[in-house]
Amino acid sequence: MYRKILCLLTVAVYFSSCQQASQTGADSSDSVALKAINDTALSKHIAVLASDDFEGRKPFTVGETKTINYLEAEFKKLGLKPGNGDSYFQEVPMVDISSKPSDLVIKTAAGNTATTLKYLDDFVGASRHVTTQIKVENSDMVFAGYGIVAPEYKWNDYEGLDVKGKTVVVMVNDPGFLDSTLFKGKTMTYYGRWTYKFEEAARQGATGVIIIHEDKAASYPWAVVRSGWSKSKLYLEAADGNKSRALMEGWITQDVAKAMFKMAGKSDDLMKQAGKIGFKPVDLGLKLSTTIDNTIKKSVSHNVVAVLPGAKRAEEYIIYSGHWDHLGKGEAVNGDSIYNGAVDNATGTAALLVLADAFKKAKQQPERSIMFLAVTAEEQGLLGSEYYGSHPLVPVNKTVANINIDALQASGKTRDIIAVGFGQSELEDYLVEAAKKQGRVVVKDSNPSAGYYFRSDHFNFAKVGIPALYTETGDDNVAQGLTYGKAQKEDYTKNRYHAPADNFEPAKWDFSGMVEDIRLLFSVGYRLSNETTFPGWKEGSEFKAIREKSMR
Repeated sequence: MYRKILCLLTVAVYFSSCQQASQTGADSSDSVALKAINDTALSKHIAVLASDDFEGRKPFTVGETKTINYLEAEFKKLGLKPGNGDSYFQEVPMVDISSKPSDLVIKTAAGNTATTLKYLDDFVGASRHVTTQIKVENSDMVFAGYGIVAPEYKWNDYEGLDVKGKTVVVMVNDPGFLDSTLFKGKTMTYYGRWTYKFEEAARQGATGVIIIHEDKAASYPWAVVRSGWSKSKLYLEAADGNKSRALMEGWITQDVAKAMFKMAGKSDDLMKQAGKIGFKPVDLGLKLSTTIDNTIKKSVSHNVVAVLPGAKRAEEYIIYSGHWDHLGKGEAVNGDSIYNGAVDNATGTAALLVLADAFKKAKQQPERSIMFLAVTAEEQGLLGSEYYGSHPLVPVNKTVANINIDALQASGKTRDIIAVGFGQSELEDYLVEAAKKQGRVVVKDSNPSAGYYFRSDHFNFAKVGIPALYTETGDDNVAQGLTYGKAQKEDYTKNRYHAPADNFEPAKWDFSGMVEDIRLLFSVGYRLSNETTFPGWKEGSEFKAIREKSMR
């Protein structure tokens, strides 16, 4: 009897350990896969992608052609299948629009008082409509608070409001920024992002939408808005020529907003009142007029997509993403005019290739399919991933998760890894468990009110309901400590980010932390690939309802 019990216990322990190995991912049987993720492999790809020969990898240039052809060739070498039928490319039609608005005129309904706002100094404005000129004439202005419709927070700034033909004025961020008991407190939700404000106003049928800028709420000064809106913008081109969007989108400074409220005979205290439960929109009794001239160019860029089919459930997918593009050639700094984007994002693009090699070499092949998606035009507004989100190559309800990789820092190993937007999805629980096996901890981003979760390509997967994970290099450097780790990031941001100095310098780079982070993300994806369940969004996530609807 004792022997029988011992035998049963042995069998039970065996199956338990096998199940655990399957659930936790990168166990010892796949040490070969982990070894494929190393500094030599990464360095080889980064050296090519960040070379001057690739001219900064800007869409619509020879740099794009060289980049996407290189990625296609490497995926073919690894034996991965094309992800778009018999092609490794997904065409992304875009339109480049240079909008030049006239000065913006605001007057009282009676017409006895008027003010003129100067372009760039007082306001910025543009139109996504693919037409050479648009006119907004005497559009009634309404202050709609934060411009949010959020059923899960029982919040609707547009309730009972008809804005057709009108221009809505709204605030950036969300009510939680000023009142920590509302929404997610200091952690910005998507409802706080300026992109959402424009989308919601269009859904409501507004003719125009203007956001009131404030440095802290936006997390950047007016100079950033001014600079970004002074140039032409790339947009995805919809079949309707973007006519579903508001005719005009723009921003005004907070000083202009205060003067506007005074002109309307309203207190600027309305901006504080907008953050209180029960706030109702206010007709400002003002009319707005402007003319916007557009210069239009159309072209097509490309996402690059490759697939490793799953061994058992090939119809279910985990998607690893990273943007291949950077800024191309621009203003010379210290004689260098090529913006190579070595960290941002040759590192993430190289990681996709190295991860593909690792999954291909795994002794136990993933049961679910793994897609490797290198997207275009992230630097132009996450356009490649946005296009994929609206034109997915595999069903959204069969897409288990997205793991996005952007700008891996080359400053060595860290005791921590940052989960951007912590608290959103169950993927963070997978990350915590995998990090623990490396002797590391998962931490939140230090400035959640800035809304960084909505600023990289993973967001466009979240937006259609797919649980999405985005990590950043940790701060607590193993060899040099927390202060050193933070200083390295600050130095990169100040001196190399979006500058010609973001070059590949192998003699100066410490790949060890980058390798460890990629191995960590491999472990998360590998575990997911061998499970039968789907991770979900956590309670309070603005993406939970979208996912649940898509899974019905």
